[in-house]
Amino acid sequence: MKNLIPFIILFFSIQISIAQKSQHIAYIDMEYILENVPEYVTAQNNLNTKIETWKTKLKKLERHLEILKTDLANEKEILIKDLIEEREEDIIIKQEELARLESLYFGPKGDLFFLRKQLIKPIQDLVYNSIQGIAKRKKYDFVFDKSSELVMLYSNKKHDISELVLSSIVKDRGIKTSKKKVSAKKTEAQKKLGAIKQAKLAKKELQKKAIQAKRKAIQAKREAKRKLLLERKNKRKKS
Repeated sequence: MKNLIPFIILFFSIQISIAQKSQHIAYIDMEYILENVPEYVTAQNNLNTKIETWKTKLKKLERHLEILKTDLANEKEILIKDLIEEREEDIIIKQEELARLESLYFGPKGDLFFLRKQLIKPIQDLVYNSIQGIAKRKKYDFVFDKSSELVMLYSNKKHDISELVLSSIVKDRGIKTSKKKVSAKKTEAQKKLGAIKQAKLAKKELQKKAIQAKRKAIQAKREAKRKLLLERKNKRKKS
């Protein structure tokens, strides 16, 4: 036991030392960041418009179902059995259609899931990549999201890197835009150069054709002259 005491003391000393080691912690407000990224706002508005369209369609079908149920309840006493069964079957079909559309639009693998992934995820990835870049550069051990379910009872504003993330996104967008502009200018320059080359080739081709035409004209003239001389020579012989 006496031999174990030094090891126990050493173990706890190491644990205390680790606990006391300073850690770099920062936090962001994801909602604030996304609300200030124009692409995200546009994508979210498009998504909300689509959701409202789906909800309107579902509500219309729900109202139609309620009317069918109410009409059947009011007229059930005066309807024959076959008509009652026919209307009940129609109601069941409409209910199944409603359930199918709800699953199609808002199910785990529905249209909303894929549309959100298509519109929102690339922008969220842009934000997360920016956060990771800043965290590595600033050597943060942890970066928390203030707007998530994580409960933050107190947060010092100096640890908020939301503006830094936004600046990084804007800078990254600016670099991409600049690259696009450079690429566009390069493409335009290549097009102009290509046009100049084509013009030169066309000019050379015209010059070549002109020379060929001139040669043909000279050759034709010589041939005509030769024929004329030959005709005169033949006439002299005959005379």
